[in-house]
Amino acid sequence: MRRFALTGLAGYIAPRHLKAIKEVGGSLVAALDPATSVGIVDSYFPEAAFFTEPELFEAYLEDLAVRGQGVEYLSVAAPNYLHLPHIRMAFRLGADAISEKPLVLWPEEVENLKAWEERTGRRVYTILQLRVHPSLVALRERLLKEEGPFEVLLTYVTGRGAWYLKTWKAEEAKSGGLATNIGIHFFDLLTWFFGEAERVEVHARTPTVNAGYLELKRARVRWFLSIDPSFVPEPWRSQGKRTYRSIAIDGEEVEFSEGFTDLHTEVYRKTLAGEGFGLAEAREAIRVAAEVRTLPLKDPTPEVRHPFLR
Repeated sequence: MRRFALTGLAGYIAPRHLKAIKEVGGSLVAALDPATSVGIVDSYFPEAAFFTEPELFEAYLEDLAVRGQGVEYLSVAAPNYLHLPHIRMAFRLGADAISEKPLVLWPEEVENLKAWEERTGRRVYTILQLRVHPSLVALRERLLKEEGPFEVLLTYVTGRGAWYLKTWKAEEAKSGGLATNIGIHFFDLLTWFFGEAERVEVHARTPTVNAGYLELKRARVRWFLSIDPSFVPEPWRSQGKRTYRSIAIDGEEVEFSEGFTDLHTEVYRKTLAGEGFGLAEAREAIRVAAEVRTLPLKDPTPEVRHPFLR
């Protein structure tokens, strides 16, 4: 049985990690969160030790390691700005890290982690779940057989309530802003499909909407990202849906709003099998997201403007 610890137990995404650890046959030894609304753990690992202070959490795991009972993996589901120090904690404990995305906020932090991997012999993996979504895997396989460049229209609306703007997720220094906290999903998808970004334009950047234009090695992409559910088009909105994810490639639309239930578990399975997504896979999307949140805004010309920009 693989032994895990987890940071960020009270967070939104923690239940998916708990479920994944359970379903791959793992055991949760200990968990960390400054908040104590963590009763969800009883549904998975009621015997897990729990800490609200990172120093006590790390000391407990160090003591277990000395006795030959240390953890093999530290799963990191804490707020984004804590990913880097928690991954480094995993390395100090002699464990590999499995971190939520964004793995880190800045490209130079990827290079820092690469140096830490070389220094410690440990590895860091990340949850790039769109890369195991069956319909997207099939689409990529098809695209690789075709010549580009492709014309792409990507729309990614994932509705969030008023609470979102009151949390660390809306603080750019802690989350990386909308482009990183949520946009990292589709920046990874696009660069996985079409290669590195050679041109980046930003046309809108507010707390609830980001939009812009990318030229990748094999595609030209107009993209739109929002957490405002009013952008969900009909008939989805009339059905009570608050999420709309669509990618149109040369006019052919691929709608992928469904099929996300078990993707964390599949990424965990791949990671434990030695096929996880590491620094090399995470690097380009982190670079693009960092540019999107720092580049000056540019007025879009009609040919590069996303139609949702009003």
